[in-house]
Amino acid sequence: MSTHSILLIDDDRDLAELLSEYLSVEGYRLEAAHSGEEGIDKINNHHYDLVLLDVMMPGIDGFETLKRIRQNSIVPVLMLTAKGEETDRILGLELGADDYLAKPYSHRELLARIKALIRRIELDRSTQSNDGGILACNGVELNFDTYRVYCDGEHIPMTTSEFKVLRVLMSRAGKAVPKEDLYLEVLGREIMAYDRSIDMHVSNVRRKLGGSSEQSKIQTIRGVGYLFVDPNH
Repeated sequence: MSTHSILLIDDDRDLAELLSEYLSVEGYRLEAAHSGEEGIDKINNHHYDLVLLDVMMPGIDGFETLKRIRQNSIVPVLMLTAKGEETDRILGLELGADDYLAKPYSHRELLARIKALIRRIELDRSTQSNDGGILACNGVELNFDTYRVYCDGEHIPMTTSEFKVLRVLMSRAGKAVPKEDLYLEVLGREIMAYDRSIDMHVSNVRRKLGGSSEQSKIQTIRGVGYLFVDPNH
């Protein structure tokens, strides 16, 4: 039986009650916060393996809530966005969401997405304990003990998904990594039509590492995916 804890931040109390019952049968513990402020307070004072965050809420909305969460936490966040609102999905990913699910969604679909992210978390923990060290290339250093990223000696805050993107690309530095591999290894799922999640995560990592597009440490390989530049290759 799973012991993973999930926080739902959504003002819909009926939905929270239904989801809690459904997920408890599947072995997950679900707590609910009915405003962005309440959710931030819970995250600052408790451990959660995953956060489900609704965009449309009274008071501070999901985007502002995510922005404040990311000031102190790298907890994985799955955004629940309005169907067809691509700008919402892109903005959420830019602000540090790990993945998104468009409304309306079925409980089964949500469960599949939760399982994929949790599976990635467990694999990360296993990889982290096995690696137990540092991966460095081209001025970028990943510390698997602290989950921190340094670029030219400066600490660069990254979300868990951004850290994972870097880990996959740097572990194959100098070689093109197909997008399909990045979806499976970072998000634990296959790429879907019109899905730009990985593109947004890579864009965020590039921006944080700095440098002009010509000097970027991550190059786009058109029609394939991305490559982390290894100056020794």
